[in-house]
Amino acid sequence: MFAYLKAEQGVDDDKKDYCAIELDVGDDKKKSTEHDIGDVNTAIAKSEEAISGLGEDIEALTAGVKALDQSVTESTEQRKEENSDYTELMANDNAAKQVIQFAKNRLNKFYNPKLYTAPPKRELTEEQRITVNMGGTLAPTAAPGGIAGTGIGASFLQVSARSRKDAPPPPPETFGAYSKKSEESGGVLAMMDLLIKDLDKEMAGADVDEKNAQADYEKFLADAAEKRGKDSTLVGEKEGAKAEAQSTLEGFTEDKVAAKKELSATLDYIRSLHLDCDFLVKFFGMRKEARNSEVEALSNAKAVLSGADYSFLQMRQSKHHFLRA
Repeated sequence: MFAYLKAEQGVDDDKKDYCAIELDVGDDKKKSTEHDIGDVNTAIAKSEEAISGLGEDIEALTAGVKALDQSVTESTEQRKEENSDYTELMANDNAAKQVIQFAKNRLNKFYNPKLYTAPPKRELTEEQRITVNMGGTLAPTAAPGGIAGTGIGASFLQVSARSRKDAPPPPPETFGAYSKKSEESGGVLAMMDLLIKDLDKEMAGADVDEKNAQADYEKFLADAAEKRGKDSTLVGEKEGAKAEAQSTLEGFTEDKVAAKKELSATLDYIRSLHLDCDFLVKFFGMRKEARNSEVEALSNAKAVLSGADYSFLQMRQSKHHFLRA
């Protein structure tokens, strides 16, 4: 009986130690898993924030590239219009100069023959030279076309509004009813020279403006191409970073699911330990005391059987009954 009670107490002692260790280990594992879940939640939040920020950056860069392309298109259209205006102005001013120079040459023929420039001689073909050498006559030369038979193209008639606006004022009236031909021709020729000078000045300014505008346009295109290339590269890099962040987020999400499963299993194990250990832990002291009392009672009984007072043995029987219960 002594050996049996001692063995029972040993089982209780071992189970109590086992329960204490396992409950402690389970609680540590629970806290560790909960901490891991907290870390994963933090990592998930940071990944989601990074993905959102990268998405906004990509959207802004893409919108910037589209706006830059639109700006290039608009600048190209503007450059075409400016070049068209420049071409029209140069054509009109050149036509105007030709008219003035033609008129000036005609005046010189009458007033200053020495300054008159005769039209180039007619170049005869081989067939025409043979006809002339044989005493024949050539067909009359066609009258020059153009404006008033000057041979100058009719494009001058399409004078731009700006040319008309900037044209010099009409010549002043003469100072008297009588003047010498040289004086009359001098005033008119001087006015024509002034008109030609104004046209040359306007054309020179337009030429400078056109070159500057073209240079600015080419620089803008180069800068736009460089910026577009950099932004497009940056978009690609951010899209790669976003894809990597999304992959990382998926990994964190999987880790969270696994950690939650582990936590659930740990909680189930802790509950099973409490079901198995709580009663023992709660009544361990009482059960140990009862066994000790029973051992003591057995010892007293043994002493009674050996000649000790039997009444003392009866006093200890109640404790033995509690232990058995």
